[in-house]
Formats: sequence, C-alpha cells, structure tokens
Amino acid sequence: MKVTIVGAGNVGATCADVISYRGIASEVVLLDIKEGFAEGKALDIMQCATNTGFNTKVSGVTNDYSKTAGSDVVVITSGIPRKPGMTREELIGINAGIVKTVAENVLKHSPDTIIVVVSNPMDTMTYLALKSTGLPKNRIIGMGGALDSSRFRTYLSLALDKPANDISAMVIGGHGDTTMIPLTRLASYNGIPVTEFLSEEALQKVAADTMVGGATLTGLLGTSAWYAPGASVAYLVDSILNDQKKMIACSVFTEGEYGQNDICIGVPCIIGKNGVEEILDIQLNEQEKALFAKSADAVRGMNDALKSILV
Repeated sequence: MKVTIVGAGNVGATCADVISYRGIASEVVLLDIKEGFAEGKALDIMQCATNTGFNTKVSGVTNDYSKTAGSDVVVITSGIPRKPGMTREELIGINAGIVKTVAENVLKHSPDTIIVVVSNPMDTMTYLALKSTGLPKNRIIGMGGALDSSRFRTYLSLALDKPANDISAMVIGGHGDTTMIPLTRLASYNGIPVTEFLSEEALQKVAADTMVGGATLTGLLGTSAWYAPGASVAYLVDSILNDQKKMIACSVFTEGEYGQNDICIGVPCIIGKNGVEEILDIQLNEQEKALFAKSADAVRGMNDALKSILV
C-alpha cells in the first residue's frame, strides 16, 4: 500500500512518521515545493528504522508528482499554517489555489486514489477538492473531526482523571473554533455516560476547551499544532488502507444527511477501503440540531469565497 503526503511541514512529516512507525503502509512519499525539504524529512525518518523496527519505505521528492504514481491514498497538508490570532477561515484565499492545483496533479498519476484533506479551512478545502476534481464523494475526506474528537477525549480524560482510551466521544460540525459541536450528551467512559461523573458546568468547560483546542496550541507554539493532527491523519489512513471500517467523524459531502445539502461538514462516517462507506444518522436532540444547522450555515458562507476559483 502506498501513501503520498503533499506538504512535508510539521503535520505532513509527523503523519509520515506515524504511518511508518506503525507499519500502516509499505511505502510513503513526501512531496514538497521547497527544494530538498521533503528529501531531508524522509531521510531523517528512514534513519529511525533500525531503532524503532519499521520496514516502511519513505522517500521525498521536490514537486515531482510522477513519483506519487499509484498511491492508494493522498494526503494534502499543503498551505500556510495558522499564526497566533489568525482564524482557519482567513486562510481561504491563500490555500484554495494550492489545494486545487495539488488535487489535479496527484490525480494525473493516481486516478483511483482516495484524497484526505488536512489544509485549512478544512471543510472549505474539502468542498473545493470535491468540486474541482469531480470525484465521487466517497473519495474526498476532510480530516478535522478525527482531530477534534481526539482533543475532546483528551479534555474529558483530564476532567475525569481517567485514561483517554477508555473514553468514547465525538465532535461533529464544522472544523472551526465556533462551528464544531462536541457531543457531551453522548460521551461515555467505558460505556457509562460522562454525565454520571461530571457536572453540566464541567462539561461545558470541556466543550469550550475543545472548541479552542487548536487556537490554544497556536497561541502557545506560535504556529499550528502538528503531533495530534499528524497522528489523526494516520489514524484515518489506517482505517482506509486496512479496511477497518472505523466510525470516525469526517468532513464529507452531504446530500440531505442531517438536513444539509451541497456542503462538506463533519458527520459520523464508516471509513474503509472505499473511503466513506456510510454516513451514520445519529439522533440529535433539538439543541444539537440547531447547533448543527448554525454550523452548516457558517461553513456554507465560507464556501462562497470559492466561486471565482471554481468557475
């Protein structure tokens, strides 16, 4: 199995490292426009092989898409990261042209690939990739929900003082500081609702911390986070390549699901060898439905900025 990661920055390189270390794919190609950058990252990762025991072949190339031929999955992380005080939405004008060009180039050499979009604003970039390529909707997946849900589980684990891996929780809606919806009502600790352990006030704090989880890290680091995003991409790629059929919140194209049409937004999906194999219809309460509709309106508004690009 072959995975290409376009963009060898912090997120892309971390994704390549996790995929290699865990043996998710037999080959990983890192591609970047900066001369020698992807090659250097790939060589650095490969030099870990004897100490960590992986056998994945990792290579890097400078803007040579022919080396990506035959990729089963292509991950797009290209574009500029957020800086302190910058919203994901402010990146639209800069990153849209990059993502469109990358998607077109990878499909020339891997026409059957599944594309995973990481570039921000992720929901809008996923919509752009889908509309500009004309691929079926199951083959274009936005990664944000996997990351947001991971952060949600982390904040719940801190509040509960229990292991994050014993907690089940999901974030749906747009991948933005004001548009994501942590489903506190449905979160559980080893099958027991977390509402049995945490007060409403504590749960609201967890939800609020989750929503600004990325911005918090950007403020601390001076740039976007990369360890959790990279690992979240690898988690999603693993479910695709190994047909694991995991339920993962992903940004996908909606055609009536959750009352929405013609946008890409985070919803629970079954992810397997065909990409998005099913969108699950979980029963939201009235408050959650209202929040989701508001989130969808915000995502749809951002998509309006793509009109000139998609002409």
